[in-house]
Amino acid sequence: MTARILILFVRLSEQFSHGDAMKIMGVDFGDSRTGLAVCDKSEFLASPLTVIHEKNFEKCAQAVAQSAKEQKAELLVVGYPKNMNNTIGERAEKCQKFAERLKELTGLEFVMWDERCTTVSAHQYLNTTNTRGKKRKNVVDAVAAVIILESYLGFRKNQN
Repeated sequence: MTARILILFVRLSEQFSHGDAMKIMGVDFGDSRTGLAVCDKSEFLASPLTVIHEKNFEKCAQAVAQSAKEQKAELLVVGYPKNMNNTIGERAEKCQKFAERLKELTGLEFVMWDERCTTVSAHQYLNTTNTRGKKRKNVVDAVAAVIILESYLGFRKNQN
């Protein structure tokens, strides 16, 4: 049974992947916690990776850069928290600086991706799984990173 599921997964990933598919890391940067997600090489499946608990900007950037190297990421998608009226505020500017620092540390290109309401969506997903308390706090940022990455992957799929 397991072999059949694996074969089905491989066939589906081949069907949905495109020629320039790559391993992409999603980043939900926060002042205290930064969520990371990664997709498989076929860009079919985005999964939560970890949450980095770090308040220091530079140390956080170094930890994310290290994770990107370990995961062999080829592109970074960083959440871009625009204001609801589509303007760029202080938080979005800080995320832009974080992405630029990641590029310096990794040499990887990055895409800033609109992340409005992703944390709200992440909480809604966690409500459906009845994830509460400390466990919820520990995973919500990684779930938000998955939502950011899935949104970007959907865009890439529609572009090709």
